[in-house]
Order: sequence, then structure tokens, then C-alpha cells
Amino acid sequence: MSLIPKKGNVYVVDDDEAVRDSLQWLLEGKDYRVKCFDSAESFLSRYDPREVACLIADIRMEGMSGLDLQDRLLERKSPLPIVFITGHGDVPMAVQTMKKGATDFIEKPFKEDALVALVERMLDQAREAFSSHQEAASRDALLSRLTTREAQVLERIVAGRLNKQIADDLGISIKTVEAHRANIMEKLNANTVADLLKIALGAQAKV
Repeated sequence: MSLIPKKGNVYVVDDDEAVRDSLQWLLEGKDYRVKCFDSAESFLSRYDPREVACLIADIRMEGMSGLDLQDRLLERKSPLPIVFITGHGDVPMAVQTMKKGATDFIEKPFKEDALVALVERMLDQAREAFSSHQEAASRDALLSRLTTREAQVLERIVAGRLNKQIADDLGISIKTVEAHRANIMEKLNANTVADLLKIALGAQAKV
């Protein structure tokens, strides 16, 4: 059997050892790579946001609850898709987690096929989010090459200002604006103004 997971990484956070073991057995049997944690605190201390993964977490746990864990991940702007395991009395709480962006919740005892389908859906979301994150990081790396003045010129190009207007805005000559434009195009590997706008607007859309 290959050591490389075919389908992706799944984090399981639950303070019930039997539940952790059951989920690990089920998901590893479906060829997922599973990492189990007995508390939200231990998960947060070891979570690597660079991994394409999803999270299955119990809502009610000793110490930090699943709701608190979700809040911490939101604070970190984590794109990690989450599904919550709930008891019958926890459905209103589970609905609250979905309003904050959780993918879904499943009630105990849960159906194995439904859980596996949810995991696959979450990993699809995770792959898309990771790809978007990588693109944003690449744009940020390009934009970080610009000087403060070049960034000011770019901001005005994006706003549709003409060279003369940019020169007036910044109190510089048109030739200086043209030189900055040329530098910006080179540093951002942009061949056309359309390329330039895709890079700049992409970075702004992230914010």
C-alpha cells in the first residue's frame, strides 16, 4: 500500500477516545490520512495551515469547545473546512456554527456513508481554498517588490488615472510616471495593462 495518501488529510478533534478510534478506522479504510487530537488546544498547537485538509470536531469537549475552536480558526483566517459532530441536544449550537461558515454537522450516531461524502466535499473545498491562497501569496510576493512610490502609481493606474493626472496627484513629472510604469510592469512580469490589473485587483480582492 502506498505511503502517500490518495485522497487527503483529515483532522479529528474529539475528547472521546472511542469516537477518535472509530473515525480513524473508518477514514483510513477509505484511504484518507487521519490525524487525531484529544482536545482543541492540542490541535491548535500542531495545526499546519499549509496542509490541504479538513476538520471533524465534536461540539462539546472538555476545555475548549468546538465552537471556541471554530472562533480561533476564524481569528487566524483559516480556510479549513469544518464539520461538527453533535448530540441530539446540540442542534441549535450546530446551526450557529454553520452561520459562521462550518460546512455541515452530523448527529450521533452518524451514518458512515454520509460522513465520508461530507469529508470528500470538504476536501474539494480545501483544495480550491488552497489554490486561491497560493495565487494570493504569489501576487503578494510580486507586489512586495514595488517601492512605496511605485505602489502609489499602481494604485492610480488601477483607478483609471491618466499619466498626467498621476503626475499631478503625486507632484512628479509625466516622464517620471512613465519610468515608474515601466518599472512596475517589469517587476510584476506584466506584458499588458490588463495583466497589471489582474495582479493588482486580485490582491485587493483578497483584502
